[in-house]
Amino acid sequence: MKNDAIYGAIAGDVIGSSYEFKGARIEPIEFFKYGCRFTDDTVLTLAVADWLTEQNSDVQEKLLTWAQRYPRIGFGPSFAHWIVSEKHNPYNSCGNGSAMRASAIGCYATNESEVLELSKISALPTHNHPEGVKGAQAVALAIFLAREGVTKEEIRTKIATKFNYNLNRTFEDLYSEKYEFHVLCQNTVPEALICFLDSNGYEDCIIKAMLTNKDTDTAACIAGSIAAAYYGIPEKIKNQLNDYLPQRFKDVIERIR
Repeated sequence: MKNDAIYGAIAGDVIGSSYEFKGARIEPIEFFKYGCRFTDDTVLTLAVADWLTEQNSDVQEKLLTWAQRYPRIGFGPSFAHWIVSEKHNPYNSCGNGSAMRASAIGCYATNESEVLELSKISALPTHNHPEGVKGAQAVALAIFLAREGVTKEEIRTKIATKFNYNLNRTFEDLYSEKYEFHVLCQNTVPEALICFLDSNGYEDCIIKAMLTNKDTDTAACIAGSIAAAYYGIPEKIKNQLNDYLPQRFKDVIERIR
């Protein structure tokens, strides 16, 4: 379905939430483990989807409205400060927050130019650093290409060339590196793309993403959005995810069909 990438992103967020900070290498990975939940990744993904599908709405206003409705859901310090600041000015972030909220754009846009423009607009209220904008654009474009039936190798070449990401590494290369908590777009986005490119299905992609970045919810959110656009979202995963989502969340996602 057209909105599979949004469900794939949110499922990755929920699945990864139980392993954030400590990482997923400490025990066998369990999907929808006890205590998992949606986080700021889901809330801001829905804010972008809401903006795209509500006529004449403003993306900054939507980000603020959704964030203020869920103030204790796990926002990073800079974004949390932005929410309560007087002027809500962008803070030159290149963090992975711009990329993790971009999945709806890859589902909604009808051509590459629209993908790139909407992704830039979605990033700028907070992530106006060039790497922050680039991260959002790369994720949304990869989703768009996957939805269009483009092959993995074509996606690799297109994203690597356009955004100057090194996508010639493998999951094994990433796994052999020091297991850390990566929050910058220039780390998280290429690694999430590699996990997708080296995967053999949605669930395999989620596992790989969590095993390469201790920011497990965001890594799985980003990688999962691309994987779901390419493979589809497994019905079992979608059914389990529905138990974690308020009806209002589902209503927003279903506007993009």
